[in-house]
Amino acid sequence: MKEYRIGTRFDLLCETYMKNILLLASFCVLFAFQSNAQSQTLPSVQVKNLDGQPLDFVTVADSGKITVVSFWATWCAPCIKELEAIHEHYADWQKKYNLKLVAVSIDDARNSKKVKPKVLGYGWEYDIILDENSDLARAMNVNNPPMTFIVDRSGKVVWSHQGYTPGAEEELEKQIAMISSGGQQK
Repeated sequence: MKEYRIGTRFDLLCETYMKNILLLASFCVLFAFQSNAQSQTLPSVQVKNLDGQPLDFVTVADSGKITVVSFWATWCAPCIKELEAIHEHYADWQKKYNLKLVAVSIDDARNSKKVKPKVLGYGWEYDIILDENSDLARAMNVNNPPMTFIVDRSGKVVWSHQGYTPGAEEELEKQIAMISSGGQQK
């Protein structure tokens, strides 16, 4: 006959119950985030191009093209690494998938003067947008850069990813390829 300490079965039952509750809550949050990302369109927010000219952000996605939107800042080392990694593949991706990349700097007005020299120094051929007041970042729920979105040919945000680790551009290309072929993103 087995002996049980008082509370052992109860503790085990509570622990299992709590794990199930946390797992269910995680799935709900993940599903809600994915559903929101898939139904979101680009917001109508005033931003500036690299020359300081105002424009409405909703106009940056070309109809019929896949658009990658990458939020970055001059002070963000992972952002620079991500944009450099994408730069190595960008010309091929443009031809292969008919896409464009829009790099949105969230540097404030004081630091935005550093954006153009940084872009020219790296030789990036992306469309560069200045979001000096972070109005666009707030509208797209960007908390910390780097954050990347893919907008499909119909103008819907269909994928998002926060952060950068080496090789993340490979996952980005997988998502682009899937969207390009008409498949569902993961």
